[in-house]
Amino acid sequence: MAGHGPPLAYLDNAATTQKPRSVLDAVVDFYTTANSNIGRGFYELSRRATGRYEEAREVVRRFVNAAHADEIVFTRGTTDAVNLLADTFAERIVGAGDDVVVTGMEHNSNLLPWRRLCERRGARLRIVPSPAGGPVRPEDLAAVLGRRTRLVAVSHVSNVLGTVNPVRELVRVAHDRGVPVVVDGAQAVAHLPVDVREIGADFYCFSGHKVYAPMGSGVLYGRRELLADLPPYQVGGGTVKGVSHDAPVSYVPVPARLEAGTPDIGAAVGLAAALTWLDGLDREAVRAHDADLVRYAVDVLCDVDRVRVVGDPAADPAGIVSIAVDGLHPYDVGGHLDAHGIAVRSGVHCASAFLDDLGLLGTVRLSFAVYSTRGEVDRVAEALRTVRAGEWTTRYPDIRFR
Repeated sequence: MAGHGPPLAYLDNAATTQKPRSVLDAVVDFYTTANSNIGRGFYELSRRATGRYEEAREVVRRFVNAAHADEIVFTRGTTDAVNLLADTFAERIVGAGDDVVVTGMEHNSNLLPWRRLCERRGARLRIVPSPAGGPVRPEDLAAVLGRRTRLVAVSHVSNVLGTVNPVRELVRVAHDRGVPVVVDGAQAVAHLPVDVREIGADFYCFSGHKVYAPMGSGVLYGRRELLADLPPYQVGGGTVKGVSHDAPVSYVPVPARLEAGTPDIGAAVGLAAALTWLDGLDREAVRAHDADLVRYAVDVLCDVDRVRVVGDPAADPAGIVSIAVDGLHPYDVGGHLDAHGIAVRSGVHCASAFLDDLGLLGTVRLSFAVYSTRGEVDRVAEALRTVRAGEWTTRYPDIRFR
């Protein structure tokens, strides 16, 4: 892939990954050999499309080690999945005077749905701190939980710093108090082995486009007994057994009850192809590659004048290194790297509250994938040696956007 000018070093994989040829081929194959609506037609092509869709669900089940295929609900991504839970599951259990607990490092997609729920229900949003950007400590979660706590939401991996939270221990602390847990796994699935039964979370959400799959694909895992009791998130085609103008509506079981209308079948097929491709690479080798790049980046970038690494990504590497350049606006730094053919994310990464807690205007985030190399890290370090103050630093030093 080439950008404008120098060859592109794509280091914004936490935002979205590039897609392997096998994923693109799977999507094209679906649209050329099986394109039809699912569960709606009694003809061969429709049966073929339905089969591909349900095969994709089974691939996801195996990838996260869910017990049952009907514990896998296809969504448009993590944001969609969390909003689904906020508007169905949490709507039933959170009332006036109750507490919903989130961590201080959450992406807006695992913060705003819960904040809106609390505003709507008259509940209180409580925050578990992330000390200096480090992992959330189980004892800190325990200190926030109270008799009115109804739900805990936590990210598996911080999208800002790459900090890996001890989700299994956090789930255990919450479950000891009888509190269900939602885990945002958007930044974890491409880098860490995810076993939802070992983690023990009640719900686990992730986006396909961050794990080499098409945009618009995503997953909500939920324990079978919890999903089975959820009302429809949206209503329409595919969710009901039959409808009249006045009789009570009878809804189908999950997961179909939570997948109203025509789903993005091609994206689900592409997601299955991506997870199959990733599993074929050897997950331990992927983990070792991530660790090598993160630790190499920390070593190399810390040798560049005025550059400091935020947090401690090398402690438990998960493919992300965030830096700040003293005296320079992160947008100037990002723009300078772009001029050198390097794509990174600059700003608050949809987590401005977390950046406020860290006392930072923003960061410049390098995020790696299986195709990232040490040579690309070297290019970043070399470019940073010539970065200078630009318009953002001189004219808009305190302005930030997403």
